[in-house]
This record gives sequence, structure tokens and C-alpha cells, in this order.
Amino acid sequence: MTALSREQIEAAIADYIDPDLKQSLLAAGCVQQIDIDDRHIGIQLQLKHVCASRHDALRSQLSEHLQPLASGRAVEIKLAQQVEAHPSPKKLPALAGVKNIIAVASGKGGVGKSTTTVNLALALAAEGARVGILDADIYGPSQGMMLGVAEGERPETAEEKYFKPIVRHGLQSMSMSYLVDENTPMVWRGPMVSGAMQQLLNQTLWQDLDYLLIDMPPGTGDIQLTLAQRVPVSAAVIVTTPQDIALLDARKGIEMFRKVDIPVLGIVENMSVHICSQCGHEEALFGHGGGERIAADYDTELLGQLPLSMAIREQTDAGTPTVIAAPESAHAERYLAIARRVSAALAEKSAQRGNSIPNIAVELD
Repeated sequence: MTALSREQIEAAIADYIDPDLKQSLLAAGCVQQIDIDDRHIGIQLQLKHVCASRHDALRSQLSEHLQPLASGRAVEIKLAQQVEAHPSPKKLPALAGVKNIIAVASGKGGVGKSTTTVNLALALAAEGARVGILDADIYGPSQGMMLGVAEGERPETAEEKYFKPIVRHGLQSMSMSYLVDENTPMVWRGPMVSGAMQQLLNQTLWQDLDYLLIDMPPGTGDIQLTLAQRVPVSAAVIVTTPQDIALLDARKGIEMFRKVDIPVLGIVENMSVHICSQCGHEEALFGHGGGERIAADYDTELLGQLPLSMAIREQTDAGTPTVIAAPESAHAERYLAIARRVSAALAEKSAQRGNSIPNIAVELD
């Protein structure tokens, strides 16, 4: 039987580019152990991102990739995933019970940010993560309705000062809509709104979350500034539509996160095309290529494109978002693909920060 070395196996693994990581499993530091004998090749992988729906395909594709080297040996690939905590670039203290905080933001309202947030959260959970949602839109909270939380349902309390998150579809959640009547307007000034957001965040007993998604209000105002200065946000995702006016505001959102040193993982282009329910014809009602252009301009990436779909709207309004209501649908698969890439991109960004060399400035008096 042909002799086989660890270096040969590593070289073969390095040639396989994972579609979620956009790089090899070797380069991403996912290869934990390689065992070789006359009868088999054993590889132990420890993924730093979630992709449970692709585990079988990953094993199959990597095994097939290694077969030319195997020379009759059986290839056995063991695979596990474990999300690591990625500290805030601003070195703020971590939030208890939460490994990573991801802000989902938009420059303007009406682009489907909340719908994207809840489906992204459900997709991350479907891929194997423990996920929570904080609805930070104090003036117009909507996550309660989207998750199917009944009007009037209130969170339980602990020690007379903490809230227990309300759990729906496997997601832990907290929202101002859980604390007040949904018809009560929040006629508050900026500092009061920022204070309420911080209380909801810090006084909720989040339980061992891999990711906490914060559904941000639109714009670049008080809550966004408070979030950047006082909350240990790991990264941000920007939601936009292809419209020029939406892209203009999305640019402002990206610039804001850049100014406060929060990395932007990428752009989600919502309402990218309309697909006719009768004939299947696709039409870009709001323009074409905007998400790609803005991603290129800011050296980030287009995480995915979502169609303008009545089904997505109806399912979310009914409290059973698409990823739960139609898990095998093409729309759900788009959300899953975005979730896998968000998870992988965060792991990659954190690795880059960990390997970076700090700048040293010397000033002469």
C-alpha cells in the first residue's frame, strides 16, 4: 500500500474551499487531528461556525476530495462545531450569558430589517446555535408579533430586578412590546429610549447564547450611539433594498459602524427581485446590483439576496416566520445560507483581529 503522510493529507484539505468559510478548513484552523494507518484515514474537524444542515454534505465532499490519496483506505471524518466568544473590538465587558452580539441595522425604515432579523435568528438556530433577539426598536417594536407572542404576555421576573426572556421557536427574546400595551405610544426623548434599551439588554437573564441579535431601529441616532459606546457588539449586518435612496442610507449606517470601530460583516439585499407567483418571471422592481456595488465600495460582502415575496410577509405576520413555516422552501434556504456565512464571517473577522499587530505611535515632545 502506498505510504501516506500527514503533510499530503493537509495539502489535500487545503485544496478544498468550504463554501461558507470562503477558504479551506485548514486555513480556518478547523483541522484538529489526522490519523493515518494502513486501513483508514481519520480526520477530526472542529468548526468555529454553525452549519448543521451542511455537515453530511461536508463529510461527503471532503471524503470524495481525499479519495485519490486514500489508496484503498477508508476515509472517516468526525465533525463538531463550537461557537467561540468574539470580544467587542472596543474591549467592553462581555454581557452575561452571551458569547456574541450582532447588530442588525438599516439606514432607513421599510427595508424589511425586522423580518430579516427574525429569520436570520431562526436560521442560526436551525444551523445549531443558541440564539436570542433583543428588539431595540423602542418606538416601534415588532419582534413579539413576528415570533407569535400573544398580546399581554409578560416575561417572568427573577430576584425582583431581572427579566426572563420569552422563548418562542427556540429563540430567547426580549422586547418593549412585552412590557407595555401594544397600542401605547412611547412618547420619550432620546436619553429615555437609550436607557430603556440598556435596561432591556442588561436586565434580561440571557441563557448561554452563542449569538444575540439586536434588531436596531432605523437611522443613526441615540440608540445606535449608545449601542456603539456601551454595548459589547461583536459585529454588524446591514439590511438594504436595491433602491438608490435605501443604498444612500445604508452607506450612512456602514460609515457609522466604521467610525465606532464595529466591523460590518456584510450586506443583506432584501426585496432584490419580485418573482411572479403565476409564471415565475423575475423582475427587479427596485433596481439591480445595488447591494453588490455598496459591498464593493466598502470592502465588505453581499451576504445574500432575498426576494420580494408575499409568503415571507404572510408567514412573518402570522408569527411563524419563513424558516419555521416553510423550512424546505427556497426562501428558507436563502436565510440558512446567509446565517452560515454570517457565522463564518464573524469567526474569520475575530481571527484576523486576534492576529493583528497593534499600531504604536511615537510622539516627540
